[in-house]
Amino acid sequence: MVFSLIKRIKWIIRWIVVAFFASTILSVVVLKFVPVYFTPLMFIRVAQQIKDGKDVRLYHHWVSLDKISPSLPVAVMASEDARFLEHHGFDYKAIENAARHNLKKKSNTKHGASTISQQTAKNVFLWPGRSWVRKGFEVYFTALIEMMWSKQRIMEVYLNSIEMGDGIYGADAVAEHHFGTTAAKLSRPQCAMIAVSLPNPRKFDSSDPSPYMFRRQGKILHEMKFVKAFPKEGEDK
Repeated sequence: MVFSLIKRIKWIIRWIVVAFFASTILSVVVLKFVPVYFTPLMFIRVAQQIKDGKDVRLYHHWVSLDKISPSLPVAVMASEDARFLEHHGFDYKAIENAARHNLKKKSNTKHGASTISQQTAKNVFLWPGRSWVRKGFEVYFTALIEMMWSKQRIMEVYLNSIEMGDGIYGADAVAEHHFGTTAAKLSRPQCAMIAVSLPNPRKFDSSDPSPYMFRRQGKILHEMKFVKAFPKEGEDK
């Protein structure tokens, strides 16, 4: 009886593991070709708005990478992940530098080392949070998209799915609601300002920038001079 129960539990666990890997790999393969229209964070934000009795705000328009200003990938790389085109999902040098900074007793701010690939994996497949379990899933999905997607696809999904304001997701939505234009027509300074907001877009409003945001925008515009133009599909091979 006990042996039979143990055997059945092992069988169930084995199939749960198989189902997990099969479903996650399939989802990554599908989203290599299909636009990402919704993310877990979008549903979470809508639920929060309903709970708080607020009007539902959800603005998101998927556009292909060739319909996004070429300055925007350069701006987010300058701000978020300068070695995006060089690493395979994890920037070990940035991790080391962040660890050194965060270990300093006199440091009042904590530095992160999350790459664009990691942020894409988190935005598309996971929920917000800082638990080790969620971090483990983030590492897993980051490895998957780096293996199965091109850098261009990762950047395209990132720029279309990331939160860029209160209820605003993606480059085209923020271009319309914050700058009165389209993603394709965003100027270099506007792209830099969007990049400024990305660590916390609901705190740093790119449509109403603070003095700090203007200073940060200037630094990003300077850094953009040293970042190469983002390559088209196949040009980086």
